[in-house]
Amino acid sequence: MSRRVTSTAAALITGSVLFAGLGAPALASADPFSLPGISLPDFGSSDFGSAGQVVETPRLASVDNFRDVGGSVRGYATARGGHVTRGLFYRSNALVPSDQDLAVLTGLGLTAVYDVRTVEEVAAKPDRLPAGPRYQGIPILSGDLGAAVAQLKSPADAVAFMQQMNRSFVDDAATRAGFAQLLTSLADTDGPQIFHCTAGKDRTGWASALLLSIAGVPQDTIFDDYLLTNEYTAASMKVTYDQIAASRGEAVAKIYQPLLGVDRSYLEAGLGRLAEQYGTVDRYLTDGLGLSSATVDRLRSKLLG
Repeated sequence: MSRRVTSTAAALITGSVLFAGLGAPALASADPFSLPGISLPDFGSSDFGSAGQVVETPRLASVDNFRDVGGSVRGYATARGGHVTRGLFYRSNALVPSDQDLAVLTGLGLTAVYDVRTVEEVAAKPDRLPAGPRYQGIPILSGDLGAAVAQLKSPADAVAFMQQMNRSFVDDAATRAGFAQLLTSLADTDGPQIFHCTAGKDRTGWASALLLSIAGVPQDTIFDDYLLTNEYTAASMKVTYDQIAASRGEAVAKIYQPLLGVDRSYLEAGLGRLAEQYGTVDRYLTDGLGLSSATVDRLRSKLLG
């Protein structure tokens, strides 16, 4: 299998990794290659969401997985009858907006941007930010995923690979420390904030799932939110798949297809490991991530307005 295709798949994973690593020590903190010869375009998908009196989160054509952690319209409903605050925490893929989308981001009044990509990922595709927000890098991956990706022989291997990576968000101490830093920063900083990785689906998806759990959003809604990545990034996923197929053939593209988006089983694997090791999300937050009860309470207060 060519290095170019292997590199493409490795970068796709790290652009997503619900959090990090693979299980084996050498892979427990993985990192992307560049994408020689294959670019990943930023396409926006069609309008998404319901009309309502509350102003909807803007869709960014050049940053296709940008969205509000709180959901759309009134905000996600919680199990206790409330709604998650909108306009506070945003999630995204790499922030490389067009001039028009940069103006939209400027209008959000952002105070901070948290970039959980590795140094290598940032160097390959630096953020383009509006004036004002504080930028903070919190790398949540390091190492080399290429060797592991090269071992994938079937779509089933790729699915298992992603599931194991999600379990490592619970198992790997360095990864937990990165998420602890991110959540603490979100709790301690006032105003609207963005956190993101490269594709905005795995590392970002895990952090979003934790926030929605803190807010008391039902698990079915958390899974629905997680899976929205497949709708928001459908166009760019298709382009990437077609490029791999054109370069290395349909069989190779099918092997890597599970790496391009998200599947319910990926998040289930991470949450299942969380339940095995900690029992509840609250215990994972306090015992696994080392967050204080005060920090969790500040996040919950923000999320519930």
